[in-house]
Amino acid sequence: MNIVTKVSEITAQDVAEYLRIAELTEDDENFITSTIGVAIDYILKYTGIEDAETLDTYNDMVIVVFVLCQDMYDNRALYVDNSNLNKVVENILGLHQRNLL
Repeated sequence: MNIVTKVSEITAQDVAEYLRIAELTEDDENFITSTIGVAIDYILKYTGIEDAETLDTYNDMVIVVFVLCQDMYDNRALYVDNSNLNKVVENILGLHQRNLL
């Protein structure tokens, strides 16, 4: 697996390797590419960070994208279930929240 230090560097191949997919089909690649976009959008909305470029300044956001993509791939859904959010993801996102009321 490639060393990925920025969210913008994450590719479908990186996620496929994280998911241990031996052969990446075109359908899998398209779905994973979609999950990456959904994961980034979810992170932005959850934290209140205004743009995706800012995510690159936080190395820990890379694992959040991977875990969110894994969850969406395992469940074959293009949404994140807030009621069953992975604790690591929840904690990392909580560290970067800007939209606290």
